[in-house]
Amino acid sequence: MDLLNGFYGIVKKDPGARLENEIKEYFGTKYVFLMSSGKAALFLIVSGLNKLTGRTKVIIPAYTCFSVPSAIRMAGLEIVLCDIRPDTLDYEYSQLEDLLEDDILCIVSTHLFGIPSDTDRIRDLCRSKGIYVVEDAAQAMGVINKGKKLATLGDVGFFSLGRGKNITCGSGGVIITSDERIAGSIRECGSGIQRVPFFEYVKDIAEIIFLMIFINPFLYWFPKGLPFLKLGETKFYRTFPVQRLTGFKVGLLRNWRNKLETLNKTRSAVAGYYLQSLGLKGRMPIYSNGFAYLRFPVFLHGKTAKEKLCNTADWLGISPMYPTQISKIADIKDLFGNPMDACAEKIAESLVALPTHVFLTEKDKESISNALKEMACI
Repeated sequence: MDLLNGFYGIVKKDPGARLENEIKEYFGTKYVFLMSSGKAALFLIVSGLNKLTGRTKVIIPAYTCFSVPSAIRMAGLEIVLCDIRPDTLDYEYSQLEDLLEDDILCIVSTHLFGIPSDTDRIRDLCRSKGIYVVEDAAQAMGVINKGKKLATLGDVGFFSLGRGKNITCGSGGVIITSDERIAGSIRECGSGIQRVPFFEYVKDIAEIIFLMIFINPFLYWFPKGLPFLKLGETKFYRTFPVQRLTGFKVGLLRNWRNKLETLNKTRSAVAGYYLQSLGLKGRMPIYSNGFAYLRFPVFLHGKTAKEKLCNTADWLGISPMYPTQISKIADIKDLFGNPMDACAEKIAESLVALPTHVFLTEKDKESISNALKEMACI
């Protein structure tokens, strides 16, 4: 049925209009932009904000997805790193306050793994300084914190519709905002975006169909071994396509709201199992609530323990996540001098992420939990 909806989206006139209206209604925002990826969405956001103010510096967490610095650099802007705390996976706020100089364009408030960042606190810091707050909810679509949906708390927010996200159509991104000036600038910056070339469109459809067939964990080893699909890859991109979401992918997202809420409930329930089984509940702020964790973070005793676990338990879906902090990315490390990111480095060396997706069985969850316990990793 998803495939039929996808093909219907190809022939339907203006297929994105209905989806945009549904997103506006669900999140209570005035403006929506559907993009080809989360990083394309962020690129357009920071380009639009830069056009409004002329400021050139963007503050991001020192440990985050490599797509974030990719988008900022492709927009020609400067990355400013701020360390994050392991117990919250949010900014070290004493350091963040020291970074708020006149040329700061925006701060990216990142809800890593679906764990809410303190966006309200960031807004309070920015309010009198003319600094925008961009919510990175790429891993938190549909997550509610204190009665509010993430990505609606800052000036502008974005989601990712990529593989493994809260809801997916293979790849894609969404921008939401209620600020008329921001929306106008984003629209102007995106006015020259070209349609996806026909060959790329056909290739994209073929890849999505292939992944839909092999999405079951029992078969996932096959597509994961094919390098052109780049599954599980964490990479810094110097350039990447900035395009609209295709009609096929719009069609795949039909009935997305019900699916999103069902999948998020499953992720929250799986996380609850890990909290109980591993004895983590209440141990630190990231384990204090029933978040819809996109992946469930666990800190090991160090780099050696992490490598050992990931090498022996990869088949269980245990992921090493991002290989380094942002300052160690080879393409951009010369930009940062001597960054104060000791906690980010510790996180990169010791954090693993457990799967929370809907395909996990009770036996899978038990095996994952036992793998951590037996290796005395926690």
